[in-house]
Amino acid sequence: MGDTLTIGCHLSSSKGYTAMARTAVDIGANTFQFFTRNPRGCKAKAIDPDDVAAFRTFCADHGIARILAHAPYTLNPAAKDDRIQEFARTTFADDLARMEHTPGQMYNFHPGCHVKQGVDEGIRKIVDVLNGVLAPDQTTTVLLETMAGKGTEIGRTFEELARIIAGVELSSHVGVCLDTCHVWDAGYDIAGDLDGVLEEFDRTIGLDRLRAVHLNDSKNPCGSHKDRHEKIGHGCIGFEALSSVTRHPALRDLPFYLETPNDLAGYAGEIARLREARLIPLQ
Repeated sequence: MGDTLTIGCHLSSSKGYTAMARTAVDIGANTFQFFTRNPRGCKAKAIDPDDVAAFRTFCADHGIARILAHAPYTLNPAAKDDRIQEFARTTFADDLARMEHTPGQMYNFHPGCHVKQGVDEGIRKIVDVLNGVLAPDQTTTVLLETMAGKGTEIGRTFEELARIIAGVELSSHVGVCLDTCHVWDAGYDIAGDLDGVLEEFDRTIGLDRLRAVHLNDSKNPCGSHKDRHEKIGHGCIGFEALSSVTRHPALRDLPFYLETPNDLAGYAGEIARLREARLIPLQ
């Protein structure tokens, strides 16, 4: 069981990989998340091979082993509109090709919204896209994110994610990113019964599929289906419960990513406080 908390936050990729890694170290992080391209657009910045080489050296020198790329919000493989689904397919494939510049990392995406087609059709389309873009020799693990269940989002239950994974031919390349705000808003009481939630996850999906955690507080009560992130300890989940997530035996060795409404100083404070709490044993 590891003693080092692997934690970081979402950072801007505008200045490249090395700049993100330097910023992460400056705020006490040893991992980070970033968007592969404009989160509400489609254009991706060209990858600079010199920057990637410098990034790899910097990470080796500063103990950064894992990073998490996040797909743009506009990517919806479950879309009803054929053009939107084709955009998802081409963007997904392009992002996975770009990820091979930083091999062995993770790529997270929101499963999508079925837009009144129904969950079954939405899942069928997500599976179809994944089967079209995953390759046997890729080194990137694709993560399905747990969702809050607003609108027609797919992934609001562990069962929906399990159904997607079951349909993927190269499922060894697929995992899950658990978002604490999202599962809370979806109705999973991680504050009152974390053990029970994780046992249900294990029965339904398998804890071996869980590869990363988005650590966020929530502005709304459990089961609200709202998806409004809050700073750690300022929301309805609370600091103690979220700290317990980072200390739980089934989770403590995973990388944690803050997506709270903060500036860099705020992230640095959250990281420091969570590192300090890591030293307190679970009761």
